[in-house]
Amino acid sequence: MSTEQERLFVGFFKPNQKLIHKICKIYTDNAEDNEDLFQEITIQLWKSFPGFKGEAKFSTWMYRVALNTAITLFRKPQKKQGQPVELDIGSLKIEHEEYVDDEHQLKRMYKAIYELSDVEKALIMMYLEDKPYKEIGEILGITEGNARVKMNRAKNNLKTKISTT
Repeated sequence: MSTEQERLFVGFFKPNQKLIHKICKIYTDNAEDNEDLFQEITIQLWKSFPGFKGEAKFSTWMYRVALNTAITLFRKPQKKQGQPVELDIGSLKIEHEEYVDDEHQLKRMYKAIYELSDVEKALIMMYLEDKPYKEIGEILGITEGNARVKMNRAKNNLKTKISTT
């Protein structure tokens, strides 16, 4: 990669790296895996950057690469039952914002999300980011309508997991 491409990559990457940290937190359950995933996503973004054509927003492209990397590397069978989590899926966004000040509550919410399937994790994360369904569809490579259907299923699945834990 040329020096100009490297400068361009860093310029796009730096303001969006918070997104990668969120993905890592959702797909891993310990600091070591989190760090490994962050590094692997960064490497994959770097390797893929010459193929970024700018047809979509950089953040959309970054989501797609990061999610594909996370799903590929950390595809694990669903594991142990979690602790009871008292979240109301209807106000998930509001509660997520409130949990920022309470690390324990935030960890509990991420634990519930961690128990979802790989695609459902991605959907809930994008929901929390207020991504429009059109962009969610672009990131996942599905139609906007399919994104809406999958989101409703993901919310219902999360609600079920929360009520049965």
